Amino acid sequence: MPSDFTVFIGQMMRKPKEVSAIAPSSAAVARKMTEGVEMVEGPILEIGPGTGSFTKAILDRGVPPERLILMELNPRFCDALRAKFPGVRVLNRPAQEIEEIGVTNLGCVISGVPVLARPQIQREVVGRAFNVMSPEGVFVQITYSPNAPIPPEVQAEMGIHGERRATVWANLPPARVFEFRRRAQ
Repeated sequence: MPSDFTVFIGQMMRKPKEVSAIAPSSAAVARKMTEGVEMVEGPILEIGPGTGSFTKAILDRGVPPERLILMELNPRFCDALRAKFPGVRVLNRPAQEIEEIGVTNLGCVISGVPVLARPQIQREVVGRAFNVMSPEGVFVQITYSPNAPIPPEVQAEMGIHGERRATVWANLPPARVFEFRRRAQ
């Protein structure tokens, strides 16, 4: 079986529109992205898992595979994820279809989908995710910008609030991890 890096580079060269990163996420950023996921109730959804850096970290935290659902656009990545993580539900669908997969009361969404400076994607992905999340659910997003990947005015429009969880320097490029929750009523 080819290494994650080999699969990643191959897909980045063949289908650059489907691969938004320049390298697979590091174990350090995966740990920060998945921090606390073992304590959430309900299903956990990962969107844009790529080669599975975050998936591995979620499972390493003790989350049973049957609680985890992956939505990945790239079919080659889907095949690799199915082989690597038996028992995890892998869907070859875009993140925008999150409301159509028949899952509700999500406890957490882990996102590797680029949403920075893309208001339509922010609404189509993050907004729709909150439509199927539990009231206590958390949406965790990676970004390579120092700023929140969803601007304050769009957060207000969606009724959510974001906070920076961490900056992870041990990643190429350095990454910021943000978490978004519903605003308190």
